[in-house]
Amino acid sequence: QVQLVESGGGLVQAGGSLRLSCATSGRTFTSYAMAWFRQAPGKEREFVAAISWGSGNTYYADSVKGRFTISRDNAKNAVYLQMNSLKPGDTAVYYCAGGPLIVTSERRYGYWGQGTQVTVSS
Repeated sequence: QVQLVESGGGLVQAGGSLRLSCATSGRTFTSYAMAWFRQAPGKEREFVAAISWGSGNTYYADSVKGRFTISRDNAKNAVYLQMNSLKPGDTAVYYCAGGPLIVTSERRYGYWGQGTQVTVSS
């Protein structure tokens, strides 16, 4: 059974930092692209960042570029999202996803975690 489990969410003040982790099990994800998406209340889920299987390619949404960094440790089957200079607009449930290609469309990712809440207070 494939599982993606996010952790590291929480409440932080604007300007602060959080590091999200995504642990994978049940299948080797070393050959998969991994991504983070987020969904704020009343809004559609949106792409945040993605990383290729070998970490050679990364891609970010314009809204987080320069503040967020995606990385992965294939030896640990884990993906991370370092979030700095957080803003209230970053408040959302953050989801980890895995798929064959590094793309921004959520429809191309077949594996999803349950999400972790990030709340940024002003």
